[in-house]
Formats: sequence, C-alpha cells, structure tokens
Amino acid sequence: MASGNESTAPAGSTARAYALLIATALFWGANAIFGKLAIGEISPMALVALRWLGASLLLALIAHNQLRREWPLLRPRLPFLSAMGMLGFTAFNALFYVAAYHTTAVNIGIIQGAMPIFVLIGVYIAYRTRVTLLQVAGALATLTGVVIVGSGGDLARLAALAVNLGDAMMVAACVLYAGYTVGLRTRPQVSPLSLLAVLAGAAVLTSVPLVLIEAALGRFQFPTATGWAIAGAVTLLPSFLAQLFFIQGVTLIGPGRAGVFINLVPVFASVLAVVFLKEPFEAFHALALGLVLGGIWLSERGRAG
Repeated sequence: MASGNESTAPAGSTARAYALLIATALFWGANAIFGKLAIGEISPMALVALRWLGASLLLALIAHNQLRREWPLLRPRLPFLSAMGMLGFTAFNALFYVAAYHTTAVNIGIIQGAMPIFVLIGVYIAYRTRVTLLQVAGALATLTGVVIVGSGGDLARLAALAVNLGDAMMVAACVLYAGYTVGLRTRPQVSPLSLLAVLAGAAVLTSVPLVLIEAALGRFQFPTATGWAIAGAVTLLPSFLAQLFFIQGVTLIGPGRAGVFINLVPVFASVLAVVFLKEPFEAFHALALGLVLGGIWLSERGRAG
C-alpha cells in the first residue's frame, strides 16, 4: 500500500481518475502519430510553438476569470511554474518531435512507457514515498521493454550500446516529463485550468528561442495546410485535454499511481501506428508491450499490497 505521501481518494474519485488517465494515454499515443505526420508539413520547433500558443489562446478564452481570481496564489510560484512549463512542455515536446525524424511512432510510444520508472525514483527522492518490491519489479519490467525497443530486438546492438538516436532522445524526453510529473505534487492549490494556463504560457515563451535557432539553422518550415491541421489537432488533444486530464488525475491519486497509466501510451500508439501509418509491428515490439503491461499490473499490485 502506498504511504501517506501518496494521494488517497474515495472509490468514485479513483474511478474518475482512471478514466481521465486512460484518455490522457490515448491522446498522447495519438501524438506519436501526429509527430510522424508532421514531417515535411511543419518543422518541429514551429509545431512546439504553435501547439502551446493555440493552447494558451484556448485557455485564455475559457479560464480568464479563474486565472484572474487565483493569480495571487500563482504569482509567487511563477519561477517554479515557468521551469515546469519549460521542462515538461517545451523541452519534452522539442525532443519528441525531433525524435520522430529518427525513429518510428511504435518506438516512440513504447519508450514513453519508461516514464513510470523515473516517476517512482523521483517521488522516492523528493518525498521519500515508499516503493514496494512489486513496484520495483514493475518498473524494471518496463525498463526491460524499453531496452528491447531501443536495441531493435538485436542483442548484438544491445551489447554494443548501439541505440537509435531518436530512441535516445525519447528516453531523455521521458526523464524530463517524469520530473514535471513529480513536480505537480507541490503545485499551487489552484484550479487545473489556471495552472495549465500558466504552464502553457511559459511553454510559449520558452519555445520562441528554439524557433529562432531552428530558423538560424535553415530548418524552419512554415506549416502547409496539412501542417496547420496537425497543429490544431495537437493543440486540442495532447496539449489541452490530455494535460488537463493528467493534472486532474495526479491531483486525485498522486504522481506515483498516475505515472503508471503512462504505460498505456505504447498500447495506443502501437495500434494507431499500425492502422494509420502502416508501420510494422514485430515480435520484439510484442515482447516489449507485454513487459510494459506486466509492469502496470505489478506496480498496481505493489501499491495495493
């Protein structure tokens, strides 16, 4: 059983959190598909900036009253929240969309299953939350699955530490987002909409230098019609709804338990990649997914045990 540092909630709230986190995983799984579809339609940093600009405008329309009311609670935490937005939104997405140029959507989705191992480590370091042996076993199962994907199922590549660049970038992105997840535990006690508005605003500001660097390197691509459609879809689903659902899920059941549901991302990403991108799904992908799902089961058993 999780210690007192993990959030507990009535059964109804727990069920709601599970539904929110499953929807979050679906939208993030779809983001891997959007990342691949964006190639040739919009450059990575332009997509990062547009998705958070769109989310910020959307939030400004629907959350301005809450934001104004809760601003006294948010203002003292602006440096912290700016760092959260930069790492969890801007830097994570920058690595994510560049990784799409170097690896498959299936791999991107499966590697996102690595987040819970970093979340478990983070909550232990930050809050000394008790981690059970079953949770450790679940995290190790997930990590093993990620290693299998990163090596392409080739033990010789694994022995030589020959990891695909895109896969390595995704691992780094997962570390950043795990830190953001842990940081949500100490967020200001404001509504999810107000919090997301500030985080998205920070993401917009911190994405501007990346766009300028991309332009200076001659790699900026103005979006095509398809690129605009992708930016709109990314704004609504993984940027707005998924982030809002995730914040609410963490609030209801805590970062350690909520982080486990990120393991569902590879399931959704794999199915969507095979159906919409016609990417191959090989035996080592199936093995990795089995390990990821086994990690979910072990982690939940460890929490309840």
